[in-house]
Amino acid sequence: MSDEPYRGPRSALEAAAERRGIDDPSPDAGPRVARVPESHAHDTFEVGGLETKREETLLQAVLADHDGVSAASATQRNGTVGVHHDSSVSRADLRELLESYDLAVAPGDEAFASRRESQFASARVAVAVLFGLMVATPYVAVLYPTRLEWLFYDPVTVEYLRSILDSRVATHFFVNLATLSGVAFLVACGPAIRRGVAAATEGRVTRELAFVVGICAVFGYSTLAAFTGFDGAVHYDLVAYAVAGVTVWNHFATEEASVERRATEPEVAASGTEQATDADADDRVALTDGGR
Repeated sequence: MSDEPYRGPRSALEAAAERRGIDDPSPDAGPRVARVPESHAHDTFEVGGLETKREETLLQAVLADHDGVSAASATQRNGTVGVHHDSSVSRADLRELLESYDLAVAPGDEAFASRRESQFASARVAVAVLFGLMVATPYVAVLYPTRLEWLFYDPVTVEYLRSILDSRVATHFFVNLATLSGVAFLVACGPAIRRGVAAATEGRVTRELAFVVGICAVFGYSTLAAFTGFDGAVHYDLVAYAVAGVTVWNHFATEEASVERRATEPEVAASGTEQATDADADDRVALTDGGR
């Protein structure tokens, strides 16, 4: 058995922290605050090997302790590392530094775009959930009692709510519901809508296309029932629930799969780099991070 006391990415970080006299930071200590000079540049890397929040905070502390580095941030969830540094520290130096901690650094400069896309995905989840709650609240307070009066609602209250829905006030009520559910659908499901439209133009039937068509059908049916003489139920709540559920499911399922793929990336990235080196100069070799 080897006498080497440090093995793996986590041990490499611990060894670096010990050499620099850095105490083990607590993951619950909150975000690190640092003053970044205006002249400092910012580079973002996509890495594989960060598996815990402890490694995330430990990497931030070790990077920030290097000369020329004013601040560092690491995000274990989407596998990106951002570093603020002066001109004496090059991007190649930072890449070499990260690799010295046994972290697999993805080739190319796509890490910033990956982090931005992850932030947009989180924003879409927030929009879907918040707007879904804003649609559900008036349904629970007004519409559901008129549809489920046989449960436990007082008959006088139900008749009062029905009189409101039969008055002109209902127009403003349904306008708000249509706006909230429509905005949630367009914002939270924007990428799915674009992919669904592309599939339709190519004559392909996909699950995203079926989802988009279904949401549009329910929304259109509800709009006819709310603002025309068509006698039907208004189901903007189903639109909001479907948008929120699908958005949350896709976000967390994709993130979990991405983390699992990234844990197996170091060997794949290394073999891909060797192939790119041996390839003919006229061949274009694309190295990806597992399809994300």
